[in-house]
Amino acid sequence: LGSRSVGHSPDEESGYNKNLFCIPKHYEEDLERVFIPHGLILDRTERLARDIMQDMGSHHIVALCVLKGGYKFFADLLDRIKALNQNGDKSVPVTVDFVRIKSYCNDSPAEKISFVGEELSTLNGKDIIETGRTMKALLSKIKDKKPRMVKVVSLLVKRTCQSPGYRPDYTGFEIPDKFVVGYALDYNEYFRDLNVSTCTFFHCQVSGIYVPQVLSRNICFYSELLNN
Repeated sequence: LGSRSVGHSPDEESGYNKNLFCIPKHYEEDLERVFIPHGLILDRTERLARDIMQDMGSHHIVALCVLKGGYKFFADLLDRIKALNQNGDKSVPVTVDFVRIKSYCNDSPAEKISFVGEELSTLNGKDIIETGRTMKALLSKIKDKKPRMVKVVSLLVKRTCQSPGYRPDYTGFEIPDKFVVGYALDYNEYFRDLNVSTCTFFHCQVSGIYVPQVLSRNICFYSELLNN
């Protein structure tokens, strides 16, 4: 696995002009740049699916989606695994399960990690890994179930000084330490419906809490925990 390449965005990467893409009007004022276009995500996801199928051999795959931020990546990854199952020389049974983890408050890591649901499995699909703290906690619970093997696939891995060095088995893209939304990644439940791309957003500061412009316009405030 170590010899496989990973999509790499330099720290100085500015992304793409958002006007080159179809952005919902209610989000136009909140988004700064398009960081990773949707088509690039899908192409990278297809390659990850091929790598996973090659490594898993003939083992039954129990795929576990980490909700909520991982659901879009998880669904697209499974679609490509199923296509390989149908059209490839070999096929393996795939079953699906879900777990919800809360580890964010606004755009900052929460002090505690909580799990919603106890059915744990063997191939983890996650949207983004930053410090690795959440994934280590999840892996600890999964290993209590004594699976044959555990592999982690993450669409995004952030380069951050807070990371203890944890790396998933499969990585879509390695990115700078930026807060990104879209493709099911959210900010207090906003921006999950951005299917076109992963975007960075700018925000105003209100009483020490970072709030996207869309929240200010709608005169509402959410303090729900993010699920990254």
